[in-house]
Amino acid sequence: MGKKSTKLGVASLIAVGAGIAAVAAKSKKTEEKKRVKEIQKEEHDTFRNTERGKYTKNSKGIYYSNGNYEAFARPEKPEGVDNKSAYLVGSGLASLAAACFLVRDGQMKGENIHILEAMDIAGGACDGINDPTRGYVMRGGREMENHFECLWDLFRSIPSIEIPGASVLDEYYWLNKHDPNYSLCRATVNRGKDAHTDGKFNLSQKGCMEIMKLFFTKDEDLYDKTIEDFFDEEVFDSDFWLYWRTMFAFENWHSALEMKLYIQRFIHHIGGLPDFSALKFTKYNQYESLILPMQKYLEAAGVKFQFNTRVDNVEFEFKDGKKIAKKIVCTVDGKEKSIDLTENDLVFVTNGSCTEGTIYGDHTHAPVGDAEVRTSGCWSLWKNIAKQDKSFGHPEKFCSDIEKTNWESATVTTLDDKIIPYITDICKRDPRTGKVVTGGIVSCQDSSWLLSWTINRQGQFKDQDKDKVCVWVYGLFTDVPGDYVKKPMKECTGKEITEEWLYHMGVPTDQIEDLAENSAVCVPTMMPYITAFFMPRAKGDRPDVIPDGCVNFAFLGQFAETPRDTIFTTEYSVRTAMEAVYGLMGVDRGVPEVWGSVYDVRELLDASVKLMDGRSPLEIELPGPLNLVKKPLLKAIKGTLVEKVLRDHDVIKDYMLEK
Repeated sequence: MGKKSTKLGVASLIAVGAGIAAVAAKSKKTEEKKRVKEIQKEEHDTFRNTERGKYTKNSKGIYYSNGNYEAFARPEKPEGVDNKSAYLVGSGLASLAAACFLVRDGQMKGENIHILEAMDIAGGACDGINDPTRGYVMRGGREMENHFECLWDLFRSIPSIEIPGASVLDEYYWLNKHDPNYSLCRATVNRGKDAHTDGKFNLSQKGCMEIMKLFFTKDEDLYDKTIEDFFDEEVFDSDFWLYWRTMFAFENWHSALEMKLYIQRFIHHIGGLPDFSALKFTKYNQYESLILPMQKYLEAAGVKFQFNTRVDNVEFEFKDGKKIAKKIVCTVDGKEKSIDLTENDLVFVTNGSCTEGTIYGDHTHAPVGDAEVRTSGCWSLWKNIAKQDKSFGHPEKFCSDIEKTNWESATVTTLDDKIIPYITDICKRDPRTGKVVTGGIVSCQDSSWLLSWTINRQGQFKDQDKDKVCVWVYGLFTDVPGDYVKKPMKECTGKEITEEWLYHMGVPTDQIEDLAENSAVCVPTMMPYITAFFMPRAKGDRPDVIPDGCVNFAFLGQFAETPRDTIFTTEYSVRTAMEAVYGLMGVDRGVPEVWGSVYDVRELLDASVKLMDGRSPLEIELPGPLNLVKKPLLKAIKGTLVEKVLRDHDVIKDYMLEK
């Protein structure tokens, strides 16, 4: 055979092979299509409309619910509860809430519940005291809203210590009905002049789109990302960011994931963000309004409080896929002790703390050097637990960079009426009426410290002199010189912080020193970890409330992981407590799901319009041919329910339907 014939033969074989391959590929594709159709048919034939299993408990032993049916229900007594006991590490809001749920829903005997607290007083971060050597001290305050579902579920059962026959919820509800909260001046510039933000966000279209992009980004794409990875000056230079970072204490380098969760969680309150009409406050400071009623409820039930007890470690045994807490190692009045545990001994640990390591100054001393430091060992405890298993989280992600997690607050108490006119001039209300004063923080927009201050209903303390006013002041930037006091906030005495505040209040400079010296007393508190929970994180950095495999152990509080909710809220503490108790105890009642406004088209439409200061999303200039579809779409929905919904929320305006 010649070379030409050989080449033709090879070519023929290749062609035949290709033909066979093509037929085979076609046949395979046909078979795949056939199989897909068979699967679809099988699924359709076996599909059954049913709600069976809708409320089946998940791997943590809980299920989520909504509506009055579950909210009003009382669970049956869990099996074997009389043989169980509980140890709760810490006495902050989360721990006390867990104890309350153990009593109310778990129906555990009070004498079997032990609260171990390192300090000599309950409350954790929810404090408020009259220090005889310093004066009134409030390290922070708590803003609340209607849809803190777990919080209100709890406080409907806690008796008020103010009003006989009422619950804490009743007391709170009536107060905020009679005296609704809203601000008359959200921000100042030029030493006490109204900044006239006037309820506007002042976001550009590009800034709005950056927020929208973050809103729709998957959680996993935000792991270890910062806010400044998503936003630029279009957002950072807006009034939206002024409101947001001063209200929630977000910094540019904080977690983009948490920022997204916040937007989604509180989408129903976008309109109330500029004037705080979304918020509600307690009558007194958080300790007297929230903590004391819970403590009295628990003491009445026989719950045991053990103070001056620092828990240093919880030791575990790992066998047969189970993680069993076997020993609590603690220091009681300076002496090391231990508590042996069985599987019937439930342990609840508040891991981490935003107020750990608080440094207290006073009117004449800065919170530095040999100042008093409040240490409870929360971070070292979590580190010791985390060493034992990877499911217990990574505390170092949150507590390793105090330059990025600190800010400072101060409580200023007026001693006479000389400062009062400057307060009244800004907030347009007399602070001594007992009603809403500032309605939330007033931010000094041009302050180097980014100083904000607020005055809640007076007196903030039950024993407070009616002529005195307690002012809460905080600065986000503690390491830069002030505008009047040319020192960083963290190096300032209470008097110097008062001077800086008075400067931004518009007090004449020749009167500032005298008023700071003789008309006020100020207690500064530096908190190194106050925004630790905002640090960028990934999956697993925060442990699950009940880590996989744990049979008698759960985490509580701001550094435990629960889906969809947001930290730095009272609700988060109470939610983790409810999940922990229901899961470990087998309480057969639904945990109220996080309020679902993010899935409500009405709230989404309303928020979109308000975020753009009244502009409709339909007024946005869309790229290319997309603008051409607006009119045909509007024409298609004219006269329908869709048109009504869009009109109700100002998305459609009259001119848009004109020919």
